Parts: sequence; C-alpha cells; structure tokens
Amino acid sequence: MANHKSAEKRIRQTKTRTLHNKYYAKTMRNAVRKLRAMTDKEEALKMYPTVQKMLDKLVVKNIIHKNKAANLKSGLMKHINGLG
Repeated sequence: MANHKSAEKRIRQTKTRTLHNKYYAKTMRNAVRKLRAMTDKEEALKMYPTVQKMLDKLVVKNIIHKNKAANLKSGLMKHINGLG
C-alpha cells in the first residue's frame, strides 16, 4: 500500500484514467469491428470518416499510438477497396 498522500492520490487518478481509456479504446475496437463486418461498399465508405476521426482523436489523447491508428486506417481502407 502507498505510504504517501501523493501516492494514494496517484492510485486514485490511475484508476479513473484507466477506466476512461478502456471505455474509449473499447468503443474504437467495436467501431472497427463493425466496419470490418460490413459488406456494402457505400455504407462502409460513409462510416469510414467517422472511424478515422475517432482514431485520430484517440491518438491526440494518447490512448493509442499513432502507428497503430495508421495501421488500422490502412487496413480498413484495404477492406473497403476490396468490397464489391
């Protein structure tokens, strides 16, 4: 257990931030999963900017790494281009 007041506060802050980050990361994963499950190219193209914006926001907030976001966006675009 923590020996200092500041360490106790840090533990509380970490728990709060972890919950916050988990929520946004999970939301992002669900959006990516939903887009990958789409089979209609027009619908996927409509949804792609929303997912792209979400990924960029998470990069700015340091929830995910910028390279991970770039890889996800690239993979999603490949998926969309492969749709008939």
